[in-house]
Amino acid sequence: MYQDQINAYFDDPARRQQLVEMISRLVRIRSVREEAQPGMPFGPGPAAALAEGLKLAEELGFAAKNYDNYVGAVDFNDQETQLHILCHLDVVGEGTGWTVTEPYEPVEVDGMLYGRGTDDDKGPVAAVLLAMQAVKDLGVPLKKNVRLLMGTDEESGSEDIAYYYSKEPYAPCTFSPDGEFPVINLEKGSYKPVFTKTWAAESATPRVKKLHGGFRINVLPPEAQCVVAGLSAQAARPYCDKAAAETGVAYELTERGDDLHILCKGKGAHASTPEEGVNAITGLIHLLCALPLAKVGSTAALHALNALFPHGDSAGKALGIAQADQMSGPLTLAFSLLELNDTGLSGQFDSRVPVCADEDNCKAVAEAAFAKFGFAAEGGMQAPHYTPADTPLVTTLLKCYEQYSGRKGECLAIGGGTYVHDIPGGVAFGCAMPGFNGNMHGPDEHTCIADQLTAAKIFAQAIIDLCG
Repeated sequence: MYQDQINAYFDDPARRQQLVEMISRLVRIRSVREEAQPGMPFGPGPAAALAEGLKLAEELGFAAKNYDNYVGAVDFNDQETQLHILCHLDVVGEGTGWTVTEPYEPVEVDGMLYGRGTDDDKGPVAAVLLAMQAVKDLGVPLKKNVRLLMGTDEESGSEDIAYYYSKEPYAPCTFSPDGEFPVINLEKGSYKPVFTKTWAAESATPRVKKLHGGFRINVLPPEAQCVVAGLSAQAARPYCDKAAAETGVAYELTERGDDLHILCKGKGAHASTPEEGVNAITGLIHLLCALPLAKVGSTAALHALNALFPHGDSAGKALGIAQADQMSGPLTLAFSLLELNDTGLSGQFDSRVPVCADEDNCKAVAEAAFAKFGFAAEGGMQAPHYTPADTPLVTTLLKCYEQYSGRKGECLAIGGGTYVHDIPGGVAFGCAMPGFNGNMHGPDEHTCIADQLTAAKIFAQAIIDLCG
């Protein structure tokens, strides 16, 4: 029921323009987490984006509530809530390498809308709001309520949604359009330890004085840089040329006094799909281990890291934790953060682990590998999330997807974690269509406007079927 009306509603060109304008209003706000301020637990950017999201909802005639700038709730009616739809308005940092537009200046090119958050997750917020508007405008009676939850900390630990559910109950049905279609019912677990090593202050040259790589744990680092004392650009250039051919990264050299500054440029990617990028941290370490550095503590530590995380190893083979199972696929590993100074280093990797991974075959093995080189490693594992494919929620969502996409519905497993990872019975549902890559977390992030409109149709039907 209602398929013809829903199609006609969203095929109106005015609806397309409305969607673009709604997404653009949200994208123009830099909603990256910063230091907390009074009344703003994740800083002013996420709070401003939430205010704009709630304003959009109120403009459409829906009741909206702000949960202390953690989460915004948008209700369809005042009946008992049957369905929660979880989206987020915070974004990862802009990074570098943007070519189509500036990160917070949305631009449409060839049916794609570019800007940070268009794909993850401000575009889906707009699609859900339009779906709710469609159900209201078409006069479809709902016996139960659908509540859209707009969070502000999904990218940095999901403290927002934990805060919300500390005050409100779970709904019988929950999905999050923070992934891809058809339905994601299995999300891998994770293992993200912090590893450290120290040494005595050093004076011998050439040596690495400083190193900085990465800007967020869940982003494969597109850049890394270091300062090498006592080495000239002329001496380093042949090593750089050879390393560039071996790794696929680019090295920029700048002399400042007796110091050589090296900037390594790779290609960013989501940490759950490290094979899609080129890791600048491991690319820089690869070079440094080839340079004629002094035999000091920092050099030994870099060689140890090169042994544990050789460039191109995104499966954890060298660390000894590579594994896979049929249900969830292989373990992935992204070495995403590293800081080094005169007396030590601290780093972190982001590993998405299959259902078969546990503390014995993953955590203990990694810690032993670190200990062999004198490193300390601390951090626990997060369990995977799984919702059976035969639940009424999953079967209903798959039917709605098939109805409007014309494609076969199926359940998927992913390495990324979504808002529903800790919510019983929840699944990720949209907004990206199969095969689409919006380059989320990377430069030139974008969404397909036509796909977002199709997603809005699917969501409208899902709301009707689950709450009608």
